[in-house]
Amino acid sequence: MQQVNSTPIVSVKNVFKHFGEGETRVDALKDVSLDILPGEVVALLGPSGSGKTTLLNVIGCILEPSSGYVHLDNEVVYNNRWLRNDLRRLRLDKIGFIFQFHNLLPFLNATDNVALVLELAGKDSTFARNRAIELLHYLEVGHRKAAMPAQLSGGEAQRVAIARALANSPRIILADEPTAALDSKRAGIVMDLLRKLASEQNACIIAVTHDEKIFDRFDQIFHLRDGRLDGQV
Repeated sequence: MQQVNSTPIVSVKNVFKHFGEGETRVDALKDVSLDILPGEVVALLGPSGSGKTTLLNVIGCILEPSSGYVHLDNEVVYNNRWLRNDLRRLRLDKIGFIFQFHNLLPFLNATDNVALVLELAGKDSTFARNRAIELLHYLEVGHRKAAMPAQLSGGEAQRVAIARALANSPRIILADEPTAALDSKRAGIVMDLLRKLASEQNACIIAVTHDEKIFDRFDQIFHLRDGRLDGQV
């Protein structure tokens, strides 16, 4: 891993998140703080209900914290309240999402699945398609650019999903169980690609995972238990 500087690309400070009130209140995150540097690939581990996905959604500006501070890519986006109204634009500009299942649109081919993200961001359709094809080649599935999702293998579909996540060149990539549906070989390939992306694009990767076969691919492992950060592995 090559870190360009020591300024965190993601900084979360004293974040709390609860759902409900009174007897039904659930404290999903309790005073969570962490910093992640450019070029780092980190994991969030913990049992079901420990707060992993909640934390990922807070970093992804999908879920509003109850209190705390969130700084993303040189911008304070939350300080006990959202500091931007256009959260959709923020996500398009700064964050890429990768999920356990590729969630590709079944009626679009590989190229169009990737290009759609750029078109939603207002890019010209020709630019969007050229960028999509460039990314597919970068991820070594360029030869499948015209294939429909149903024609792709699991590993190929996940690479197309990664290309889609990278379409707008985000510096923060959030992955929720990105290798759970893959065998050991394909899981290793996907993680090696993510490490390559983090290094070459000066980005960070944050992955929620239970997949022990990829633990050696992470620079840091944060363990959550009952909503608290329980040290680093």
